[in-house]
Amino acid sequence: MKLGRELAELTAGLDTLYRNEAHSGGFLDREGLIPVAVADIAPRPLRDYGEARDAVIALRDRVPAEAESDLRRDYILEMCDSLLALLTTFEGEEISYADRLRRQIRVDTQMVEEPVLDAYRATIGEKLKEIGRSTGDTGADVRRWESEIRVPRDAVLDTLRRYTEIARERVSAAMFDMMDEWIEPGELRDVPFSAYCDYPGRRLLMNLDHPYTPHDLKHLACHEAFPGHLVHLALRERAVADGTMPLDGAQVVTSSASSALFEGIADNGLFFIDWVETPEDELAVALQRLRAALRCNAAWMLHAEKKPPEEVAVIIAEAGYQDVETTASQLGFLRHGLRAPFVYSYWCGDVAVHAIWKTVPKDRRGAFWRYLYGHMHTPKTLRDHWHG
Repeated sequence: MKLGRELAELTAGLDTLYRNEAHSGGFLDREGLIPVAVADIAPRPLRDYGEARDAVIALRDRVPAEAESDLRRDYILEMCDSLLALLTTFEGEEISYADRLRRQIRVDTQMVEEPVLDAYRATIGEKLKEIGRSTGDTGADVRRWESEIRVPRDAVLDTLRRYTEIARERVSAAMFDMMDEWIEPGELRDVPFSAYCDYPGRRLLMNLDHPYTPHDLKHLACHEAFPGHLVHLALRERAVADGTMPLDGAQVVTSSASSALFEGIADNGLFFIDWVETPEDELAVALQRLRAALRCNAAWMLHAEKKPPEEVAVIIAEAGYQDVETTASQLGFLRHGLRAPFVYSYWCGDVAVHAIWKTVPKDRRGAFWRYLYGHMHTPKTLRDHWHG
């Protein structure tokens, strides 16, 4: 537990340094490096980023000899490297976007390749035919289908509340008893994302400037709440409190080695509770994954290829069967300095978790969930250390 406490205190100290810089004061800046901590952690006093770097290196160098398990050794080493890469960005030093992805998010993905995107499009086309919505023009068919089933703005929160109640029941029946937990849907506007889990305030904040289908809201109920972020954080809070998880498990650290698994667990929520039941559900999942992959590609175009945001929005809107205005609003998230690589956490995390999930037999699901939610992971540590 000693290394975990030191890592947590050092990360909290780095968060303090970051917050003390001049930022715009917008929603994402107020989040800081650690948007949520589910335990009280005293930040390590740090004079500047140079002292922070020396401290991270000193901690990293002790890990191989002091880590209490192979998993913890590998995880903390990856986390230390991601913090060092973050420090490089905070100091304004040169680091390529590819290196930020590799070191911060711990993924090698740059552009998601066309065969992967085409596989999603093929599923979309097949499901449109299956539900009698295909004319042969997939883009037009998707736009028409989503337009016809769109939830009226004044019904979004009530619809989301109903799905969240159902998701809570399914999680409690299959995974963990969460009937005493709740998160209340609320309104948010003029932000570059769709939804936000305010865990301390137990609010699921929805950006009502964006359009939603019932399938979008069903996905968000799982992603943000049950069995996604709300469940994940509640379990981590309990485990840190009772001493079964090291203190670093109390922190959500933005654009770090932990990010892909945090988002990947949430994006697999529908599968964990067996809530992909109809061809429409399968169509919606393929659309969600296509658009998540395209947001990775948009980030690469913006940060590695330096394409203008307006050009990228048009490209991604066409490829993802969306209107340019909604796409441009969502891409605003990608332009925030700290979060520039974070968008890869969604698609890459989804793929990393789902690749393991597909191998877990039904009688091992409980053990898998306890392992997945009960330990801090990166895509590599989950792949290397879960042995079925």
